[in-house]
Order: sequence, then structure tokens, then C-alpha cells
Amino acid sequence: MHDNERRLSDYIDQLNAEKKPKDHEHLGADPELQKLFHTVRLVRNLREPAMPERDFPAKLVRAVTDQLVQTKQKKKKRAWMASIAGIAAMLALSLLIHFASLFDHPNIVKAMEKAFQDVNAYHGFLEIVETNAQGKTTTQAKLEIWADKHGRYYIQELEGSNKGLITVNNGQTKWQIRPSEKQVHRFPAFPDPYRFAFELGNEIKGIKQAISTNIIGEEKAANRPSWIVEVTPQGGEPYRIWIDKETRLPLQKQYAMQHGIQYKITYTKIEWNHAIPEKLLTYHVPKGFQEVNQNPEQIVTSIDEAKEAVGFLPDTVSQIPSGYVQDRIAIIPDKKLVKLYYRALDKEIVIIQGKAIGEWKLAPTAMVGKIHHQTAEIQSPVVEESGVIGAGGPYAGLTDLHSIRWRQNGFEYAVIGHASLGDLIAFTKELTNGAFEMPTHKDPFPFKPKVEVPVDLEREKNDQKNVDAGSSPWKLDPLFVAQVFVSLQMSPGGITGDYPIHYEDLRIIQNNGKEAIVEVDAHNTPIKRVYLKRLIRQDATGIWTVVGYDPAP
Repeated sequence: MHDNERRLSDYIDQLNAEKKPKDHEHLGADPELQKLFHTVRLVRNLREPAMPERDFPAKLVRAVTDQLVQTKQKKKKRAWMASIAGIAAMLALSLLIHFASLFDHPNIVKAMEKAFQDVNAYHGFLEIVETNAQGKTTTQAKLEIWADKHGRYYIQELEGSNKGLITVNNGQTKWQIRPSEKQVHRFPAFPDPYRFAFELGNEIKGIKQAISTNIIGEEKAANRPSWIVEVTPQGGEPYRIWIDKETRLPLQKQYAMQHGIQYKITYTKIEWNHAIPEKLLTYHVPKGFQEVNQNPEQIVTSIDEAKEAVGFLPDTVSQIPSGYVQDRIAIIPDKKLVKLYYRALDKEIVIIQGKAIGEWKLAPTAMVGKIHHQTAEIQSPVVEESGVIGAGGPYAGLTDLHSIRWRQNGFEYAVIGHASLGDLIAFTKELTNGAFEMPTHKDPFPFKPKVEVPVDLEREKNDQKNVDAGSSPWKLDPLFVAQVFVSLQMSPGGITGDYPIHYEDLRIIQNNGKEAIVEVDAHNTPIKRVYLKRLIRQDATGIWTVVGYDPAP
């Protein structure tokens, strides 16, 4: 190698090793070589600064202390020494706090989010291991996984009770090839009630929404140095996740022990790819297999074709919200429904519309918005499948799925999606010429009960824990909570048999997700309106508490 080439190579190596190159001080070097050194420094400045090791603050404290001790031994004790020592200690402490913060919750979460933004697709091998209360471990399954950031995936079970099973969702269709039955089952691609365990994008999203995340140690996972992070999710048991120090992406997850069983899921091998091989995403029925089509939808090529099939011209958005593209148009012929699909990276929204049939009824847990002075049902997440939501597909009970439903001019509409509520609102406004209104605290019924009901907050906290554990789910329904409250006012000694107030006698007249007012329409009721709040948790998992009421006139 030419001497200048060698010196340039050494210069780059020393910079990459976070060392000051020896040639940096040699001003007499070849002018052309000096220009190259300068260029290398400029290019390297484009990189993110290298972070010190986690034990750097501790090393710094030791170094400062050692120097102070040595200085103290050599010189007479001076009054200002204490001040210098104090300043040094404060400096070390500040650096300790500063560097510790670089590894805390927001930074580790941001690091994962940033790292995943650069991932187009990944291919890995996943192992699921069960451990019982006696410490015995059993490998439940081994899977080969391909997934991309558009939500498409290919899963093949290599070991386990479903060995040979292949599940694919290519964004247009989802299907399962079941070798044991010689069948291929075909499903709608959206919604997808079950995808696969340890999907990296969903894991990072879940960690971001957690109550807390704390790095509690370091350990190798899949032979890669990793941080162990304890995650406390909203309304769930804490779990641990191993974050690869190099890629900043999750490698392993361990659930809490529940009912004597604990699961650990590990990517034993994972690599990053540009895309999933197209042949894996191509629908096909193997020779000798029978197709079982469980998808009632038919894809059509245009709005006019949909009109011919369902007998009316579907409404469309005046402008597709930014970031989305129209994906496909489908119909459900026997129910005369049209479904317009829109897609944006890993988000998908569908607009369902059909003729209004039967009585308009709000889901009891829904927030209440307005469209042209008519009620609009807002579910976040979707709990009840009423009207076109129930007719358009299995949507209820899916996490991270929201909906807005309303009626207008004899038709019923629903906007449903794996997207933010803000995105759904944008589509709804485009479909209603901006008429949609979210509930606000300025709703027509002021939240001022004539009689206030005292609340035992500790008892409510315990009730919330019980609901989180699966007990008393009726406390999530403001209508049910109001029914129990009014009934107990009428029968303070307890309720035997049917409630004196029927569920159908109650009507939500206001609900912004945090506060709700339920009106009682019964001839025998002593209460006209019940006022409720979510005191413990202000989301769909939060219980409702009666805080007041208006007596019947």
C-alpha cells in the first residue's frame, strides 16, 4: 500500500476508534494529504456523536476523587480545595444524571422508534418457550417470519402443534395453508384480528404507550449484547423486553408469570431486508388442496361497478387526506354494502356505507359527536358492532381499531381504521363536507348535577384493578353503571330479580370519553339524569363512576 494511503487509512481507523490521530499534529504532512484529513473530519462530523459507556460517570467520579486525593497529599490543605472538590463533585454528579438520562425511558423508546423507521422488512426465526411454576421449560413453537412496514407478513410454523401451517397477509387477502386438512382458508386482509406474536412495530408502539419503562440490567439475547427493559403497560402486568444494543430493536420478550405459566419469545436470528420475496406474498392453492373462502367481499374496479351491484351511488371523500392512497373498492352483495379502502404505510382505513336499516342505536360505551346536528357514534376502540359495522365485518374487540358511525339522508356510514382517531376524523370531515364535530365540554347539557354523590377514590382504584383483571366488566359501560345506581336508589336494601329500571330505559345524551350524562326515561324513576366520570383512567379501559344526579321532577 502507498504510504499516504496507509496513513489515510490509519487516520480513519483512529477516528472511528474515537482516538486523536497521530497525523493530526503533523503540520508538515503532504498538503494533499492534509486536505484529505480535513475532508475525512468533515465527513465524520456528519455522524452522530459516540456515546460513552454506561460506567463512564462512575469512572469520572473515581478519576476526579483520585486526583483530589493526590493533590491533597502533595500540597498543603487550602481553603479553596473544599470548594474545588465540591464543584468537581457537583460536575460529576451532573454528568452522572445527564448520562444516566440518555438511557432512560424516553431515550430508549425514541432510539427504538428511530431505528425501526429505517427498517423496510425483516426476516427472522422466532422461538416461543413456556416455563411452569416448577421451572420446567418447554419449547412451544418455532416460526419463520417475514414482515414489512406495510403490515404484510408471511409466517410458517417450523415446530409445534401447528407444524407446517403457513399464514400470509399480502394487504389484499389473508390466507392460511393447512397441510393437515389439505385446505387453504381465505379471509379478509382487513381487519386482521390476529397477526403474529412479537411483531416489532407493534411492540415498539406498545412500549411507547406504557406507563413506565426502566432499564434494569444487561444480558445477551440471541447472543447479542442487550439492555433488559422492564415495561409497565396500561392496565396490564409488567413484562421484560431485551433491546439489542447495536440495532436498538427488540430481540426478546418475557411475560409475567400468570396462573403458573410464563412465556418467553425470542428472535433467535433476525436480519433486515429491503422487501418480502414476492413469491411468498402471492396467493395460491397447492395442488390437491381445497379452497375455503371465508371472505364475503368482492373486489370491484370502479364506483360505477359498485353502484351496479348495490343499487346506489356511494359517497366518496372530496379529497383523500395527506399520506393516504385509495387501495381498493369492495362490495358485500347480499348486504348491499360498499367498502372503500385507503392505505398509508402501516395504517389502513375503510369507509362502509349502506342504506339505513332498523332503529339507530348508540353503542353504550361510545362518545357522542355531531354531524349536521345528528348524533355520531365514536368508538375508541371498537367494542360494539352496530349497524353497518356489524354487517361490514368482524371488527369488535380488536385492539387499536377505532370507528365513527352516523346516519344521513337515509344511509348509514362508518369510518373504521387501524389509525389515529385524528385520521378517522379527517376522512369523516372529507365525507361530510366538514360537518363532523367531536364532543367537547361545551356540550348543550352542562355537567352540573343538582345532587352530588360522594366518591371513595380508594374503592374506585380497587374496582379499576378488578376490572383490569377481568372482573366486573360492566363498570366499563356507563349505561350499566347508571342502571345499577338508579336501581339501588329505588331498592336500597338490595336488588332481587330484575332491575326496577331497564337497560333500554337509559339513554346516553352526552359522552366525551371522560364525562357522560345518562338520561332515564321511565315512569317510576326517582332520577332523571345520572352524571358519570372516568376518575381513575380516562380511556376505553377506565371504569365509570357516578358523581351526581338530577332528581326526577
